Amino acid sequence: MKLTVELGPRSYPILIAPGAMREAGALTAEMRGRAMVAVVTDETVAGLHLDTLRAALEGAGRQVEAIILPPGEATKSWAHLALLTDRLLALGVERGDFIVALGGGVIGDLAGFAAAILRRGCRFVQVPTTLLSQVDSSVGGKTAIDSAAGKNLIGAFHQPSLVLIDPNVLATLPMRELRAGYAEIVKIGLIGDAGFFDWCDANLDAVLARDPAALAKAIETAVRAKAEVVAADEHETTGLRALLNLGHTFGHALEGEAGFSDLLLHGEAVACGMVLAFRLSAELGLCPAADAERVAAHIVRAGLPAHPRDIGLTTDAATLVRHMTQDKKMQGGRLGLILARGIGQAFTTKEVELATVEAFLAKVLAEA
Repeated sequence: MKLTVELGPRSYPILIAPGAMREAGALTAEMRGRAMVAVVTDETVAGLHLDTLRAALEGAGRQVEAIILPPGEATKSWAHLALLTDRLLALGVERGDFIVALGGGVIGDLAGFAAAILRRGCRFVQVPTTLLSQVDSSVGGKTAIDSAAGKNLIGAFHQPSLVLIDPNVLATLPMRELRAGYAEIVKIGLIGDAGFFDWCDANLDAVLARDPAALAKAIETAVRAKAEVVAADEHETTGLRALLNLGHTFGHALEGEAGFSDLLLHGEAVACGMVLAFRLSAELGLCPAADAERVAAHIVRAGLPAHPRDIGLTTDAATLVRHMTQDKKMQGGRLGLILARGIGQAFTTKEVELATVEAFLAKVLAEA
């Protein structure tokens, strides 16, 4: 399956195929540049997939230099960005070369940001190895690192030259990571495709069982939707792409309170955040309560957190709201929220006061 992110002269293909990683050499052959390729990955992924990718690239005449970083969200930091860019410069990476990001969202974000700033811009290829990165973060050119103030606050839009998605690599993915990635799949249905949410509701067990046909359908639907949104609103100027942040404002606040640690994976935070967004929508009279309840029930069925208590955080509403005020969608002191009028009917708004959000969160946190 080949999809395209249509961005004029910066358009790029997304290739989705079982076994695609073994064909990486042939698929990147038309990308001109020197024979040397810098592959950025982490220790966990390197042990599972680096040899396969290296063999494919070397079979096409490439010289592979691997930069292996620690796994985990903490790697999306200034310190590791400095280490990575220094290593890339030491390898002599030039603007015409390309960098390969082999890993999940952390590696994709970090390597993509390094590519964006190295020599004012190098090409890079995304080879995502988690479900979340395959269906979301590898597509669209959002690259970033975290800071003490919040998640993804330092970064750049820098589109890849190619996204290579191999569903076969998901066989080695831990179940917790698979569930976290699923949150970004069902999100597509909740935003603007009620029929796809119905499909997810009916096929949840098959997707989590890694049934090839169900996984293929889920990945293709999510990636196609993401590619279409990015093509229409690359830099979130019209508000369309902002809809993809459903659940993220609440979720990032929860991640911040968890210290951007393995206590809470990004997809888990998004899942909980989507439930909170639908609950707030229902409380404001925007969305039927039955829809909010159905969303929460689906998230619970998926084995994902639907309530802050499921995460085990000890916090309060005021603290979470302080995290939310660092959100990238803040403008003029107004928080940009993605709420819903129903399943498949998400919309953006800046009309909800922070005091209203804080009162809502206080009510949620007080629940037994």
